[in-house]
Amino acid sequence: MSQGSGQEKTEQATPKRLRESREKGQIARSRDLNSLILLLVASGGLLVFGETMLRGMVRQMYSGFMLSREVMFDPARLQQYLGQALIDALLAFTPLLGMLFLAALLAPMALGGWSFSPKALMPNWGKLNPAKGFGRMFSRRAPVEGLKAFAKFAVVAIASAILLSQWAGDIFMLGSEPLRSGLAHTAHIVGWSFVAVSSVLVLIAAVDVPFQLWDNSNKLKMTKQEVKDEQKQTEGSPEIKSRVRAVQRQMAQQRMMEDVPAADVIVTNPTHYAVALRYDQEGSGAPTVVAKGADLIAGHIRKVANAHDVAIVEAPPLARALYFNADIGQEIPAGLYVAVAQLLAYVYQLKNIQAPGQEVPVLPDDLPVPDELSRDP
Repeated sequence: MSQGSGQEKTEQATPKRLRESREKGQIARSRDLNSLILLLVASGGLLVFGETMLRGMVRQMYSGFMLSREVMFDPARLQQYLGQALIDALLAFTPLLGMLFLAALLAPMALGGWSFSPKALMPNWGKLNPAKGFGRMFSRRAPVEGLKAFAKFAVVAIASAILLSQWAGDIFMLGSEPLRSGLAHTAHIVGWSFVAVSSVLVLIAAVDVPFQLWDNSNKLKMTKQEVKDEQKQTEGSPEIKSRVRAVQRQMAQQRMMEDVPAADVIVTNPTHYAVALRYDQEGSGAPTVVAKGADLIAGHIRKVANAHDVAIVEAPPLARALYFNADIGQEIPAGLYVAVAQLLAYVYQLKNIQAPGQEVPVLPDDLPVPDELSRDP
């Protein structure tokens, strides 16, 4: 349940929630998977470098036992010897330590990816609250962690018992082997024992990884109200968005009305639709729609056209086709070229009438409007 809202967290985390949780370091992690990787790398390192490290340790022991009395009782020379012994020991263990360092650095990439979050380093005094501590002890996670700990103990104990039974004879025979071969044999036993013991932890990691993914996903779930609040924060409230759209429509209509006086003709339905067309005779393009509207906007277009002596022609099929198939600022569809050409020819003939008795042109009743363009969508 979400605190104070009374709603269940049933919604998956939004991308914004996932991004914020990652910035806070709240990502799926599996300690068992990281431990498994480190143990496997350590096992491989022991198999590859184990004999070399053991020989280095033996050399250190030989050197320590061979110290002369003068060196042991001379602080300066003894300090120099201990410093060199420390350097030799570090050099012997450097390959294994380097492998473990890289493994510890790259292991988190296996689940959740590498993430550095300064926010996660900040002190959280809420974690010191005893009530929350008891809550974690009796949470749904506690039984899983307890079961995992018992399972790890069980599988390691069983694997160790099997290994001891298999390697018992070899372990007892190590004391009778020559030093060099005994060191090599010891490194072999230790390395493969590590591999065997750590490999059985694959079973634990195979259970822990899906659980961590599921648990982290559940922690990040959101209530419906939280999703709505986030949308308001990122996209703005519906009221503000509606107001912005209204202002945008008003500005677009104002710009559109400013282009009506420059139109060549207004095609009407006669009152429901109005479309203003302009044709650049010197250009190479088709006529373009400079304004269009329905009902009140159509009436406003006609009013502006009358005020500026723009020709208004009633052609219902053509007006509907232009309204539904041509956007403002775009050329008319190719299927309406002939009909619009006849309409513009009629308008130009009207403008060229000079004498009162001159014959008045007649607009054809059957302007060619294709059926697929004459239907309302």
